[in-house]
Amino acid sequence: MSAAEGTPAAGVAERPAPRARGRLGRLVRSELWLIYGRRRNWVGGLVLASVPIIIALAVRLSEPSEGDDFIFSQITANGLFVALAALTVEMPLFLPIAVAAISGDAIAGEANLGTLRYLLVTPVDRTRLLLVKLVGIVVFAFSATLLVATVGAVLGLALFGGGPMVTLSGTTIGFGAALGRLLLVCAYLTVCLVALGAIGLFISTLTEQPIGATITLLVIALASEIMDAIPQLGAIHAYLPTHHWLDLGEALRDPVSFSGLVPGLVSALAYTVIFTSAAWARFTTSDISS
Repeated sequence: MSAAEGTPAAGVAERPAPRARGRLGRLVRSELWLIYGRRRNWVGGLVLASVPIIIALAVRLSEPSEGDDFIFSQITANGLFVALAALTVEMPLFLPIAVAAISGDAIAGEANLGTLRYLLVTPVDRTRLLLVKLVGIVVFAFSATLLVATVGAVLGLALFGGGPMVTLSGTTIGFGAALGRLLLVCAYLTVCLVALGAIGLFISTLTEQPIGATITLLVIALASEIMDAIPQLGAIHAYLPTHHWLDLGEALRDPVSFSGLVPGLVSALAYTVIFTSAAWARFTTSDISS
């Protein structure tokens, strides 16, 4: 065979890779459309957005109190603190509920509707489908935190202005740097929520009932928070999935205390890797009967 004859054959052999990437892209777009196209998720988004609104109006209509938390006490000086306060309030419950609803529905929801078997026949290999579900969780977690931060920042700046931000170190930073700190907090919380979502993804492979998977994940998160509040269980605190969630304050120091953020990032990454791997092991070997 001549070189000229061999060239087309080589070209044909290289074509499946772009097609595979194209299929993956279509699957991701379809997953995001599924997540953001559901009315219940829009309702959940409105609930998340309502918290910074309530905080901003409450601070605006009330008198300052000496017992206020640092973040709340700084709201009137810089409206960006409305976003930070809202994230602090929502992280223990509302944001986990939102992520639990998405991750618990990831595989169990498809199985419950009878679409999981169809997806795997089309064909979509199980590893790719699981990756798409994880990408959906990551995107949703970031968009949820960004929604809370954006609503809080816009309303806070409108009501209180954007003066210099006082850090936990007692120094002041400009508006641009303050906005960067807010984005850093959003990124940190996203990583923490993705870890929770990975646990939910694993649970979702164990059942065909999405509500059951969601409730189970919420019970795990709340149990972790309760155990984290018991001093006598201090030996296990660092290993709990929720222990480092409120370390976001390390991003408000001057300079940023990255050493204070690292334990939370490492913990979240470990949970993400372990439970994503467990979900993969379960999903790729289970018998799909739905």
